[in-house]
Amino acid sequence: MDATAILLAAGFGTRMKSALPKALHPIAGRSMVRHLLNSCEGVFARAVVVTGPDMDALAREVAPHPVVVQQERLGTAHAALQAAEHFGGGDLAVLYADNPLVRPDTLRRLLAARAEAGLVLLAMRPADPGRYGRVVVQGGLVQRVVEWADASPEERALDLCNAGALCAAADDFARWLRAVRADNAMGEFYLTDVVAAARAEGARVVAVEAPEAELRGVNSRAELAAAEATMQDWLREAAMAAGATLTAPGTVFLAADTVLAPDVTVGPNVVFGPGVTVAEGAEIRPFCHLEGCSVGPGAIIGPFARLRPGTVVGARAHVGNFVELKATLLGAGAKANHLSYIGDSEVGAGTNIGAGTITVNYDGFAKHRTVIGVRAFIGSNTSLVAPVRVGDGGFVVAGSTITEDVPDDAIAFGRARQTTKPGGAAAFRAAHKKEKP
Repeated sequence: MDATAILLAAGFGTRMKSALPKALHPIAGRSMVRHLLNSCEGVFARAVVVTGPDMDALAREVAPHPVVVQQERLGTAHAALQAAEHFGGGDLAVLYADNPLVRPDTLRRLLAARAEAGLVLLAMRPADPGRYGRVVVQGGLVQRVVEWADASPEERALDLCNAGALCAAADDFARWLRAVRADNAMGEFYLTDVVAAARAEGARVVAVEAPEAELRGVNSRAELAAAEATMQDWLREAAMAAGATLTAPGTVFLAADTVLAPDVTVGPNVVFGPGVTVAEGAEIRPFCHLEGCSVGPGAIIGPFARLRPGTVVGARAHVGNFVELKATLLGAGAKANHLSYIGDSEVGAGTNIGAGTITVNYDGFAKHRTVIGVRAFIGSNTSLVAPVRVGDGGFVVAGSTITEDVPDDAIAFGRARQTTKPGGAAAFRAAHKKEKP
């Protein structure tokens, strides 16, 4: 179907009280505008985003989709008209970037309804209609959309509310947009006035209803939090339906792109940032934070572990409590069970990392890599000063600071020499006791 979606994203988002454009605020680690674009990409042949001046970050976010700039913010109908050269010859839908949770099936129903109507709008029945515009329907057809401020008491009592999105044939839509006038208190060109223009030509106008959870707008931090809660519910349901076990679902937070394979188990209070893939049979224990990483089959992570971007955990590897990995390949069956930082490193299969191990990867100017071979043993409280390499089967004695490469199957000591003075402790205490007043 040759259909086009126009996404309006030029708003300041004043109620967000943020320097960040409203459409860039994230839900489940993905911007609002990107959520809506992803829904559109499976339904429309093309999508165009209308931004405001000096919104370069927003333009980068929506690439490679075309961007049109509304130089003067004269209302939503005016914003839509800025993209007129992209309308095409098929159907056209105008959507709002601050309605980010509209699902593809709802957009498909919007287009399907357009086949039998001149103009279609999305509507909802929110639990609290509040100050939403009301949709007046008679005989199955929309008669008008009335803004709350202009509605009569009888119209305010209606529970069918306008969600903002409209769909029509592109040529009709363009004509109706040009017919809109700014004869209102704000002096702006409102998209909702397209309904009156269509009705004036005798076009059939119908409403497609969808749940409030999909269609609610996001104009404040509180509404952003409500949208986040909705998205998290959807993501958790999808993860469990795909075969993952979430032992306390309400405490697990997923990113929009989190991939949990069948038979993955996720404990309570786990947070997934963007870019995480967890393979079959892996277990993520409580209070872990994962971002930009992959976890291999049968691996065990946590509790209280942190996996940072660029980390790959191999099959059946263990990452224990209070262990942080960053840009690290942890080989199959390798173990770092407690209290360690492994950054910019490669750890071979079957290697054991003792408690308190640190890869000293930053010299104040650049990051350097540590490479540890297969079946190596790194004793507790070891500092590996990168760049450094420990060979296959290498053994580093606990408490060492390693600054030179360790050959295969070698033992490395890097401790300061211990000196013991018999009776010295008693003499020390006696001397300090005399010093007290």
